[in-house]
Amino acid sequence: MRRKVISTLLSLLAAPLGSSAVSAQNTATSAPLSDIRYEVTFNRSNGERRLVSSAMTFTVGGIAPVILSLPAWTPGAYEIANFARNISNFTAEETGTSLSWDKLDPDTWRVRPRAAGEVTVRFDYEADSLDNANTWARPDFLLFNGTNLFFYPEGRGFDFPATVTVNTEAAWKIVTGMTSSGPRKFSATNYHDLVDMPFFVGQFDLDSTQIADHWVRFATYPSGSVTGGPRIAVWESLRRVIPAEGKVFAEIPWTTYSVMQIADPNFGGGSALEHQNSHVAVYGSSLLGSPVIMSIYAHEIFHSWNVKRLRPADLYPYRYDQPQPTRLLWISEGITDYYADLAEVRGGVIDASGFYLATADKISQVAALPPAALEDASLSTWIHPRDGTEYIYYPKGSLAGFLLDIIIRDASGNRHSLDDVMRELYSSDYKNNRGFSSDEWWAAVSRAANGKSYSDFYARYIDGRDPFPYGTVLPLAGLRLLRDTINEPRVGIGTVQDSSGVHVTQVLPLSSADAAGVQLGDLLLAVGGISAGDPTWSEQFRAKYAHSAQGTPVPILVSREEKQMTLTARLNFLPHVEMRLTEDPRASAKARRIREGILRGTTSP
Repeated sequence: MRRKVISTLLSLLAAPLGSSAVSAQNTATSAPLSDIRYEVTFNRSNGERRLVSSAMTFTVGGIAPVILSLPAWTPGAYEIANFARNISNFTAEETGTSLSWDKLDPDTWRVRPRAAGEVTVRFDYEADSLDNANTWARPDFLLFNGTNLFFYPEGRGFDFPATVTVNTEAAWKIVTGMTSSGPRKFSATNYHDLVDMPFFVGQFDLDSTQIADHWVRFATYPSGSVTGGPRIAVWESLRRVIPAEGKVFAEIPWTTYSVMQIADPNFGGGSALEHQNSHVAVYGSSLLGSPVIMSIYAHEIFHSWNVKRLRPADLYPYRYDQPQPTRLLWISEGITDYYADLAEVRGGVIDASGFYLATADKISQVAALPPAALEDASLSTWIHPRDGTEYIYYPKGSLAGFLLDIIIRDASGNRHSLDDVMRELYSSDYKNNRGFSSDEWWAAVSRAANGKSYSDFYARYIDGRDPFPYGTVLPLAGLRLLRDTINEPRVGIGTVQDSSGVHVTQVLPLSSADAAGVQLGDLLLAVGGISAGDPTWSEQFRAKYAHSAQGTPVPILVSREEKQMTLTARLNFLPHVEMRLTEDPRASAKARRIREGILRGTTSP
């Protein structure tokens, strides 16, 4: 999922917060279609206008109405985005003659053929939103997702083959996970694959190499944004992470994987969205070269196993006209985040201290948020709660995976681990074309732990809101959690970032921000002269004001109703509990084996 809460340094992209409409469930069924082909046209002229043109051609057998729907969301980005609102200039024709058409709901079109034969529908799509689930154009570049540009016939299922032809400038490159079937022509055997393989079109840097006997491509826009040493460092990290992740499942499920990356100086923070053999990432310039980026790569690549193949039954198969909430998103996203950390430490990208630091940071993140059950948070992501828990299932789900891994290893004498759970479900569910249920998950966990019951763990820490039992579980892996309380300057603002900026989603009562008049929904521009678009602004703020006096004036620049205003807050120091995860030198031999097994990806009694 593109909402990657990797660390407190990272703010994530979200779709427009006002987007809430869901397309009505259709009862109409389209006439059958055959020989379905799509065309995407993008050249310099399109880029200057930030428009991309899409066409769908198919054969009909008669005059029955053709019902075409556009997805309302992109899997992995768990929100209704209403892509149909970006469509203009829709037309339909048959043998050069215009056909009549109307709409059945906001993202469904009804076209009336005049006879059996070939029909083409065309439209333009506004490509002005830098959002990795959407379509974005510059004069020399286009990112597009199939969910934005490719209709499907309503009620006819998704198992139809199709081709995509890209019409573009002769010298421009194209990168996609789809199979090439001719010059600038690509094919997919079904609609799910068709819309799960985004495209880069235009001028960008591209290179590739083999990792673990599989091809990996690295495409970066704009040209020159990642070169020299930083590009070499990316490749070195990928060479370490991918084999470590493949070992968990005992296979790498793709032939070629594409890392597709956009850097934009006006974009604050970073965001990424997974696909079955690629991911699209968007980063502000300040993040380029940051170690945070590698953790995002590791997270997204692990998704090619966990969620793109192995996923909850609630998400299997995907449907595109309405939300598909699941209580198990903490497994798909949070445990993926745990394995991103494991892949880095097992692959040698970070050392044990780096793993402990990342884990302690997640503990701190969760402790700073209102108590929230993981199952509840998994469901609520579709409505974007404004209490700060919108993405808590990332760090808290990761910590749940960490604790389960320790408990499994302890109960089995370090003969089994969470890796066994992931492998078992991958084999029993994904390999049999189905999703897994909550009962299947916990049954697999219990089997890995020699039959140990997890009903209490589930009731208290997954369905419930009890604090995690760090004090009893971490020592089983020879670890200790230390807490240091320090006084730090705090503003009292919770935020979420999207393509339009940093939005205030929480103002703590009686905080500096509350007294200054900061309001929910304000666009936060700067605090104390530090740009809120910088993902490290809160750390910079605390460093800048660490030695200032209580009550020192702090300017807060916000935009409200399209008007900028400067509010004056008074500096306030609040106690902050800093978490540190350390190794216990007095740990038992068994606990040390468990700890080493987690860090190395091994099991041994």
